Amino acid sequence: MFDRLRERGFDVLTRNHAEAILRVDFPDQTAELVMALSEVALPIGEIIGSGGGEAPSTQRLRRRLASLGWEKHNFVLETKVDGETRESVSHEIDHVRRSGNGVLALEIEWNNKDPFFDRDLENFQRLHAQSVISLGIIVTRGASMQDALATRIERFLRLGGYETPEDLFALGMKRRTDRQRDALGRLVEKGVPFSEAFARTFVADKFGTATTHWAKLEARIARGVGNPSPLLLIGLPENVITD
Repeated sequence: MFDRLRERGFDVLTRNHAEAILRVDFPDQTAELVMALSEVALPIGEIIGSGGGEAPSTQRLRRRLASLGWEKHNFVLETKVDGETRESVSHEIDHVRRSGNGVLALEIEWNNKDPFFDRDLENFQRLHAQSVISLGIIVTRGASMQDALATRIERFLRLGGYETPEDLFALGMKRRTDRQRDALGRLVEKGVPFSEAFARTFVADKFGTATTHWAKLEARIARGVGNPSPLLLIGLPENVITD
């Protein structure tokens, strides 16, 4: 079912019978998801130009999923006593896909603070416990992408002849903060080439260990966060990055 993604280097992890559920009850919806993910291409210039925020390529994935029926939805759960609402909790999900057999909930965590994984997994747990969703899905940066970001950015800048922060404005990057400029300047003053200095400081600042990526998600799954909700977890690989 996910061989196509695994062959391309995607990280794929399922928990609590998720793969069996998808194979039996959601084969068409799973095929849609695999197709959309197989089309993902992340130009390195867009990653730099977005300044660590959601790149246009990630927004394209969102639009692609929405076009296939995976639309944003806000679930509202209410607790009532004798007809009076005592508690109301809402859970907004990035992409929800409905079928005659149930509901799939999907979150894309391209680059948030890693506690967002706790929020997503706990939301899936609550919604599944109330039989609102059948399964939760998270898409994030994969292990190979996380490991390769600095190298890919450095190579892109070096080969492209980018030698100053101002050169990066052409990619859409906004002016850096004083702290970011100082960190970059200190490395350059030590003789580190601009391309390497920028890549190191940019990745550490915007895509560091405290952001949403595969290792952080795996650690939470190992601790049982989100159980017993069925889960499908997908990490985008390095090879979806294009120069």
